[in-house]
Amino acid sequence: METDRVILHCDLNNFYATAACRQNPELKGLPLAVCGNPAHRHGIVLAKSEEAKKYGVKTGEVLWQAQQKCPGLVTVPPDFPQYTELSKKVQELYRRFTDQVEPFGIDECWLDVTGSSHLFGSGRDIADRLRQLVKDRDLTISVGVSFNKIFAKMGSDLKKPDGTTVITRENYRSLLWPLPVNDMMMVGRSTKTTLDRYGIYNIGQLAQASPVMLEKLFGINGRKLWDYANGRDESPVLSLETMAEAKSVGHGITCTRDLRNEKEALQILHFLAQRVARRLRESGFLAQSLSLIIRRPDLSFRSCQCPLQPAGRSAQLLVDEALALLRKHHDWQTPIRALSLQAGSLIHDDTPLQQCLWGGEDRRRQEEKLEAVTDQLRRRFGAGSIFRASLLLDMAVPEIYQGDFGVMPGSRV
Repeated sequence: METDRVILHCDLNNFYATAACRQNPELKGLPLAVCGNPAHRHGIVLAKSEEAKKYGVKTGEVLWQAQQKCPGLVTVPPDFPQYTELSKKVQELYRRFTDQVEPFGIDECWLDVTGSSHLFGSGRDIADRLRQLVKDRDLTISVGVSFNKIFAKMGSDLKKPDGTTVITRENYRSLLWPLPVNDMMMVGRSTKTTLDRYGIYNIGQLAQASPVMLEKLFGINGRKLWDYANGRDESPVLSLETMAEAKSVGHGITCTRDLRNEKEALQILHFLAQRVARRLRESGFLAQSLSLIIRRPDLSFRSCQCPLQPAGRSAQLLVDEALALLRKHHDWQTPIRALSLQAGSLIHDDTPLQQCLWGGEDRRRQEEKLEAVTDQLRRRFGAGSIFRASLLLDMAVPEIYQGDFGVMPGSRV
């Protein structure tokens, strides 16, 4: 009989807030929130301490709402270099027990410790040892232990902070099936709304639903949901060395003021396209598809995609296609709060490509050569040494991004 895998999911508790207290011990024990800058439209709670959580402060809510719930809320700005450094150090601890460590964001990792039990004991033993090692460094983790990645992740959410939960083939129905259906990965707001209409409110009901019906509702993802609810997840834990190459390159910003017409949006699209195109060139990829995400002031959003034919990576190509998507999917009855561009279906730049029947290949090559020269100028003389003249106009770009082009007249500095 084949032995089950032993998968751990380790989740750093209240990571940003805990890191802030680690850096400034005077903050310990206070209701604390790590927030973006409200002046830049980033006044969102990114993380909160356990003390703030008791007041009902939630990650993702607007700062003024959090302050209404907790008038004494202490706020600090994010420190992403510190978070990255701490995350690397914690992952080094994980690698003492296995080389199969797969990061899932900056504060979460899966570990496959199936082959480590003869050295370090059971999955619970390893989880408890890791919790203590992390605690010795003034951080805490919650750990889920299970026979697949999905259940391990769900387990890490059950005992917070600083807890271990073991989910087995014998107990997963009693532990997980009563939970709300949106506690499972891949079940977002839209999926939950659809499931509610069919009377599927918890994970057990999802597991007992017809997989054929779910597939009709959600396509291949419907079948995945059914498999996940029934413990049928065979996806491997991928180490950094074996993880697949990047499948997309993207960038997005929240604007300092709402965009109210196409002219304003076009400036932002130029800005985003230059960043995405530069990253594509630096990594040696061509993109075969483009996605545009349009977020409105009420935080609702629209995502739209198109193929890139032929594949490319020039900023002008990305702008042209993004503008076409914007015209097709946004009517300007509502302003825009944020825009994101994502170049996908990446292939290496030495991949043989079929020539476009309508021409344009020479233009694409000229654009890429010109942009490669601007890359060299920026590396030699600084990021603000050369940029599009249109970007001299007043832009709704947060100050933290303006270093890419230098200080622009009319921008907030």
